[in-house]
Amino acid sequence: MSSRTLLLALAVAECVKLSCLAGEPLVHPRMHFADAASGRAFSKDPAVVKFQGRYLLYYSLPPYEGKQAKGWNIRVAASDNLVDWKKIGELTNAGEAERNGFCAPGAIVLGGKVHLFYQTYGNRENDAICHAWSEDGIRFTRNSTNPIFRPTGDWNCGRAIDADVIEHDGRLLLYWATRDPAFKIQMQGVAAAPVDSDFARDKWTQLNPGGPILRPELPWERRCIEAAAMARHDGRLYMFYAGGYNNEPQQIGVAVSADGVHFTRLSDDPFLPNGPPGSWNSSESGHPFLFQDDDGQDYLFYQGNNDRGRTWYLSVVPVVWKDGKPIPAPERLPGR
Repeated sequence: MSSRTLLLALAVAECVKLSCLAGEPLVHPRMHFADAASGRAFSKDPAVVKFQGRYLLYYSLPPYEGKQAKGWNIRVAASDNLVDWKKIGELTNAGEAERNGFCAPGAIVLGGKVHLFYQTYGNRENDAICHAWSEDGIRFTRNSTNPIFRPTGDWNCGRAIDADVIEHDGRLLLYWATRDPAFKIQMQGVAAAPVDSDFARDKWTQLNPGGPILRPELPWERRCIEAAAMARHDGRLYMFYAGGYNNEPQQIGVAVSADGVHFTRLSDDPFLPNGPPGSWNSSESGHPFLFQDDDGQDYLFYQGNNDRGRTWYLSVVPVVWKDGKPIPAPERLPGR
């Protein structure tokens, strides 16, 4: 076992509690949230902001019989401590773009409003990124030009999913995943719009027209890099990303950039791997989102399960920085 693998194993062990003490033979973290509206615990794709004095969590909910919204959609939960969440709202389908469903939100607070950037779902190569905003974090107004972005270039299939945004040098950078023309390899791209714009379709410029900014190369990444989760530290941009398709297992890596376009991996190993047998995330640790609180503490939210996708839970681990590298810091989790 390498020293890095040992460090990660110790961090995971410190982050969780052994529920078998309560008669349950599983390892669970302090935050272990899932929406059971579908009849099973199932929540994916977390995104978190602090807005109007509370934390808001946006997540994807799957289709199920009797559901008001068609296909996938997005729900909202609230918390005062980042680990205990209560459902408070739901976005239902709006407009032709969302007709078959929508999911995978990225969230940011700009100009006193919550802005969501999310993907349509169920349209294969035609899935694209949409935008909406809210003055209360629950009721959202859609951008009239939705979908606002899909990529161009003969290196991709035209699809854009898994949106995340970060403000940088007067622009809002939009990160998204796409696939190759054969629809097999998942890769990362980036576009930009003026941060003071309305983020309509004509405001976006694709910054990587000739090819992906990051594509799978390492063995654990398999054929997929997706779900960019952006952070800024000491003037550089960091991308936490999911490597591997769901449950292969999917694990979380990190890459760094000076300009938001050209990225270098920090390690050949995952930053946050899937858990060992018997743990809540033995099938994967995936789809990250990086949230920075008012005090500057960073938190990495992510999804996991131990039954190859029959259920999905959301969790969180604090992150600290040393010599330009992030380190899991479970001891900083609220409520410990």
